Amino acid sequence: MGDAFGKGCHLHLIDGSAFIFRAYHALPPLTRKSDGLPVGAVAGFCNMLWKYVQDGNGSDAPTHAAVIFDHSSKTFRNEIYPAYKANRPEPPEDLRPQFPLTRDATRALNIACIETEGYEADDIIAAYVRHAREAGGRVTIVSSDKDLMQLVGNGVEMLDPIKGKTIGPDEVFEKFGVGPDRVVDVQALAGDSVDNVPGAPGIGIKTAALLIQEFGDLDTLLDRASEIKQPKRRQTLIDHAEQIRISRRLVQLDGDTPLDRPLEELGVRPPEAERLLAFLSQMEFRTLTARVAEKLGVEAPAVQAAPRSQAPVAPDLPPIDASAYETVTDMATLEAWIADIREAGAVAIDTETTSLDEMQADLVGIALAVAPGRACYVPLNHVAGGDDLFGQSARVPGQLDPQAVLAALKPMLEDPATLKIGQNLKYDWKILARQLPELGGIRMAPVADTMLMSYALNAGTHNHGMDELAERYLGHKCIPIKDLIGSGKSQISFAQVAIDKAAPYAAEDADVTLRLYRHFAPMLPVERVTTAYQTLEAPMIPVLAEMEMTGIRIDTEVLGRMSDAFAQKMAELETEIHELAGSPFNIASPRQLGEILFDRLGLAGGKQGKTGAFSTSADVLEDLAAEGHDLPARVLDWRQIAKLKSTYTDALPTYVNPETGRVHTSYSIAGAQTGRLASTDPNLQNIPVRSEEGRRIRQAFVAASGHRLVALDYSQIELRILAHVADIPALKQAFREGIDIHAMTASQMFGVPVEGMDPMIRRQAKAINFGVIYGISSFGLSRNLRIPRNEAQNFIDTYFQRFPEIRAYMDRTVADAKAEGSVRTLFGRRINTPGINQSGPAAGGARRAAINAPIQGAAADIIRRAMIRMPAAIADLPARMLLQVHDELVFEVAEDAVDRLIARAREVMEAAAEPAVKLSVPLVVDAGHGLNWAEAH
Repeated sequence: MGDAFGKGCHLHLIDGSAFIFRAYHALPPLTRKSDGLPVGAVAGFCNMLWKYVQDGNGSDAPTHAAVIFDHSSKTFRNEIYPAYKANRPEPPEDLRPQFPLTRDATRALNIACIETEGYEADDIIAAYVRHAREAGGRVTIVSSDKDLMQLVGNGVEMLDPIKGKTIGPDEVFEKFGVGPDRVVDVQALAGDSVDNVPGAPGIGIKTAALLIQEFGDLDTLLDRASEIKQPKRRQTLIDHAEQIRISRRLVQLDGDTPLDRPLEELGVRPPEAERLLAFLSQMEFRTLTARVAEKLGVEAPAVQAAPRSQAPVAPDLPPIDASAYETVTDMATLEAWIADIREAGAVAIDTETTSLDEMQADLVGIALAVAPGRACYVPLNHVAGGDDLFGQSARVPGQLDPQAVLAALKPMLEDPATLKIGQNLKYDWKILARQLPELGGIRMAPVADTMLMSYALNAGTHNHGMDELAERYLGHKCIPIKDLIGSGKSQISFAQVAIDKAAPYAAEDADVTLRLYRHFAPMLPVERVTTAYQTLEAPMIPVLAEMEMTGIRIDTEVLGRMSDAFAQKMAELETEIHELAGSPFNIASPRQLGEILFDRLGLAGGKQGKTGAFSTSADVLEDLAAEGHDLPARVLDWRQIAKLKSTYTDALPTYVNPETGRVHTSYSIAGAQTGRLASTDPNLQNIPVRSEEGRRIRQAFVAASGHRLVALDYSQIELRILAHVADIPALKQAFREGIDIHAMTASQMFGVPVEGMDPMIRRQAKAINFGVIYGISSFGLSRNLRIPRNEAQNFIDTYFQRFPEIRAYMDRTVADAKAEGSVRTLFGRRINTPGINQSGPAAGGARRAAINAPIQGAAADIIRRAMIRMPAAIADLPARMLLQVHDELVFEVAEDAVDRLIARAREVMEAAAEPAVKLSVPLVVDAGHGLNWAEAH
């Protein structure tokens, strides 16, 4: 039962976000001694909130109170005006991990803690104000935020918590020149540069107040703008009337914001000593812990040191004991688990299924963990014996109804107040999104992924699978899946595993995931990768999941015709190769090919391995072809077509999903240490684009009826990033002026005019431009350009003479990598360089990788940022994002919305670096569209 709210009640609404930022900026940085976790803002927040609790406002003490927080930066206002708050800098790296801790502090003080996804704290406050007024109560808003002044009056006042000053209607008039009821009108005219509210250009608060005083309200002012005497002001209001109306919608607080907790549940409660002191002790706030304990009349607990970030997870945690987990077989028990999860505010989740293909897998069961050592398994679709049919007769009795379980879990899994933690969570996200289709599926949010946390911390040093992470960081060996399902021909589906064996395995996965999360989360700020994880890794989960679930159509008839043509071409090449060799042989056999090339034909350059066979790698054949030998050149052609046939024209039709009729690739977020995504099952990122045959493959990727495929591709993004990070004036100027960068480079290097330049010279400059990014050697350049090695070295030497900034960047980057063991991108991604201090041949590769990583990584970060913003930007268009191929995004869009999509997507992509990084060169995006992917280029 809550405390009834009505006449005589006094509600305090505390602006939690303002408290956090005030605490952060007012106090020096502070870290927890045991593990380096930043806690300065938390300390300030706790002191401010404890002071508030102790002051109690004397005889005017509140009967009800709540601390209101912003849930995230994206709200419904971004749908009205995408640029809203776009120029606000991202929170400081050391503040991010403190946000959830301030929520924990609020709960520890026994004060209601409230936030709502899609709404700002101010909107939640406005809604509570409305409900309190309607109930006849009074409200004090504990904040000095000017945006909240529109709520003052009629039983509502504000209290500046620092100055102790009350803000009523008189103070609002002093601030805005109008009463609270017209604050919105003034703000709509004046705009707000901090929140990027456009307003009316050139009109400030004073002028806006005078205009509202004269005309009464904003609508009247805009309707009668032609009567304004000052010509410039008059024209401004006429020209920007719609912009002003949009600004009013942005500044008007939403009093109809849905409230998760009614007023009756906000009754003031004294702090619970044990809970509050435990939290303060965990934060290692010794002085405040002692002060609070004295005030509450209890003994202060010893401050507990948190575990070192590099040590195994909290040694005092209960051991992992698979026999201790619970199997849930009744709804009452499930509801109790859900209640515990909501109370904890976080849950580790793991789904058990029949397949690794998320688009065809059937859900077998769900494992949940709410605390270390406390996990359960909910079996749903286990079947008897060898029967793998999901019919009623085959289903093992005693399991809960899957639909009832999913319906019960859906509100919690979508609740913004409950964090969902997983290991490779994109898999589970897609599995659950396919459930309850009549209710729109289950789309988990917010989410955290231990695999991606490990990736942000340790990219390039080890793998990020659960079994390896458990052994490495928890000292625990997980139950092998083979122990349950076997292997080879005798392997069974997880649905056929007995529940008493499946439950310990599944629940252990959830328990281990939760422990890994508790280990990695404090390490993110210590290693300065919080921003990278929170802005580049975790947000990709739903974005990629939705793309993968959408899939792309292919025309299997087109592929069939291509496959026949490739087979014919291979036969022709095979005949030609056999004639050049002097006899038939198996072209696919490296051993037979090596014998033909180096024994029978006596070509130079043959190198034999330990088995005695000659190497016939692509590099070897390319060198031989460059020397004018026809046979290796034809073999290269044969291999290329054979790969296109086997990998694409023959294989792609087998990937068509029978339910959707589309191909659904899967992207690995942690696929490459530079941040590049990897595509598998099938790999759609390696379709060759330089050969005519490779380009033809893209003709088979087609749009749905009435739609077009649109491809948008960053132009020379890595060269642009190089120009920025190496601070190369000539390249930056060329990019800003839209000059042909390769022709400009050739002109700089060889002293030839851009006008009438020999295409061969431009081609050489292009090869060097792109080669330098990857640390190309004279040997590699000579092979690419088919020129002598000394000539290639002269090209490279000349290049560095013309652009000495590049050499300086390389030397600086290598030095940093050697000192730190890693390099970082412009956006904070850390890329480890474990082999950078080695000697010998391996050192060259590690050095080249270190030089390239910040550039390729920044390019990967930029397109990730664009992808994360894209769904909101195109939400109102009949369009879907389908594919990402390194620097390119592919969309499917209705025919009548092609131009709108291109404009919207290009804007997002070209501004993707901002506001985190202001590049000194423009990002340029090329766009095309057509009935198929090839036409879109």
